[in-house]
Amino acid sequence: MSTHIQWTDETYNPWWGCTKVSEECEKCYAELLAARGIGIAGGPVKWGNRAPRRRNSPEYLTHPLKWNAKASRKGVRTKVFAASMADIFDNQVDPSWRADFWDVVRQCTNLDWQILTKRPQNIIEMLPPDWGAGWPHVWLGASVGNQRRGDERIPILSSVPAAVRFLSVEPLIGPVNLDLSRMGWVIGGGESGRDPRPMEPEWIRSVRDQCSAAGVPFFFKQWGGRKPKEAGRTLDGRTWDEFPVTPFSGNTIGREVRS
Repeated sequence: MSTHIQWTDETYNPWWGCTKVSEECEKCYAELLAARGIGIAGGPVKWGNRAPRRRNSPEYLTHPLKWNAKASRKGVRTKVFAASMADIFDNQVDPSWRADFWDVVRQCTNLDWQILTKRPQNIIEMLPPDWGAGWPHVWLGASVGNQRRGDERIPILSSVPAAVRFLSVEPLIGPVNLDLSRMGWVIGGGESGRDPRPMEPEWIRSVRDQCSAAGVPFFFKQWGGRKPKEAGRTLDGRTWDEFPVTPFSGNTIGREVRS
């Protein structure tokens, strides 16, 4: 489905459902949408430990094949965020569902797959057997909303073979010093929705400056707040729409690179 997430082109959810595992999850937007039953057949989806995950329809599961064919015809790669309403590396998901997901990804090499997790400790054991040094069209990322999760997750992600590794520093709920030595991209932003936790400007400026010093592309998604569109996404007079260098792109930092 098309998406309003600025750093991707499409979202793909082979299943819905998750469990909150860290501070960033406290005001999870996916949980709120799932409770309303928005965007999936069968009504509301419950969140939480041992709550059943709900698989999407067989017809939906083949959508990326159509996107892949279209991208091939146009000669323009499409970015796909999987999964915005779940976690691919959730250990409470039927392994056969994940195997089917990898089969789709394997076929869709004209798509750049953006897989973001709060469970990087599960990645290695849940990768497909032919992963090797990483599939060139798959980006692997971890959520890092504060220093505790940065210290915990970045070393794990850094050890995983991948064409692109990235960090989502969103929602940024505290100052962070990042080890970017093996990262190819950073997304940053504030929390939105009801009673969002505030993001101090110096926190996100520090993230941007760390990226600049390390030569890592930086994408600023939003300031957040109850009305994120009104708050905007301009930081110090400009938007920051940088994307990573990939095996299929010649993107470089130091300028705005738009999808």
